[in-house]
Amino acid sequence: MAVTMAEITKLRKMTGAGMMDCKNALTEAEGDMDKAMEIIRKKGQAVAAKRSDREAGEGCVLAKADGDYAAVIALKCETDFVAKNADFVALAREILDLTVANRCKTLDEVKNLPYGNATVAQAVTDRSGITGEKMELDGFGYVEAPVTSSYIHAGNRLAVVAGFNKEIPAELAHGVAMQIAAMNPLAVTPEKVDPAIVAREKEIAADKAREEGKPENMIEKIAMGRLGKFYKEVCLLQQEYVCNDEKKPVGDILKAVDKDLTVTDFRRYTLNAE
Repeated sequence: MAVTMAEITKLRKMTGAGMMDCKNALTEAEGDMDKAMEIIRKKGQAVAAKRSDREAGEGCVLAKADGDYAAVIALKCETDFVAKNADFVALAREILDLTVANRCKTLDEVKNLPYGNATVAQAVTDRSGITGEKMELDGFGYVEAPVTSSYIHAGNRLAVVAGFNKEIPAELAHGVAMQIAAMNPLAVTPEKVDPAIVAREKEIAADKAREEGKPENMIEKIAMGRLGKFYKEVCLLQQEYVCNDEKKPVGDILKAVDKDLTVTDFRRYTLNAE
């Protein structure tokens, strides 16, 4: 039977599939919209299963802040061509909007969110049938704080969310998020750095001091001094702020606005090799 353009357009809006895919599915389903959707869904499942061992190294990383909550997600695919497709980016943004609206705390929560007549996870699988590539919702992070900020780097391959303990000028909040994107800190403060990383860096510093022939009774002091330099490189509040020419630590920049102002937490996700 012949299908109408109105039916094709409706199915496209419901599934995100291409016009010809929608036409073929409706034709096969003899105009039954539910059956046509199932045909498109099964096609996505087949593609996902066939390409399950492929690497999804490209994609779209987005972030959004809304009051006291902010989230970052990564919708991944196989090629840059699909990653830049407007429909693919739109799907990533719709998933992010749902994530923020529902204040999700885990990736599983995001995947199980209702999306049309299915779930977010199903929508991602369905899109595999449209693109012909492996797709997965892989990256997720969130922060909750009195004030939040987000930053998406050009190209949608790197995004950041940050939380602050109190009101902060929007420009400065954005600058701190950019700082996190550019300088990739490990933690906000030294106390929040993974103890295993601290122990490793301290051991490296001590071994280097011994190789330099430093006295054994000075090794601990030298190692701690070098650990202090390490903290200035990897702790956000101790890093030199890169968004102006003042050459001051991020913590000092914040205190100049309000002595109690600080960053509570952040999340950073990137598809770039670092």
